[in-house]
Amino acid sequence: MPNSKTNPYTNNGFKDRTDYLNSLKEDYPSNAVDLLSDILGPNEDFDGLVTDLRDYQELGMLEGLEG
Repeated sequence: MPNSKTNPYTNNGFKDRTDYLNSLKEDYPSNAVDLLSDILGPNEDFDGLVTDLRDYQELGMLEGLEG
């Protein structure tokens, strides 16, 4: 198990990656979070994933993914 000093999820107040992704699903469509997190991987969870979700939402590209 990773040391909490090097674990970005616990360092940011989450239990683990699943807990973090679930928190994003409160603001963005679940399907979008799942798809983009799979494509981008964990290294982009706190950077590229959030940026892409915001950008796609602003462009209206997440509409219809709520299902």
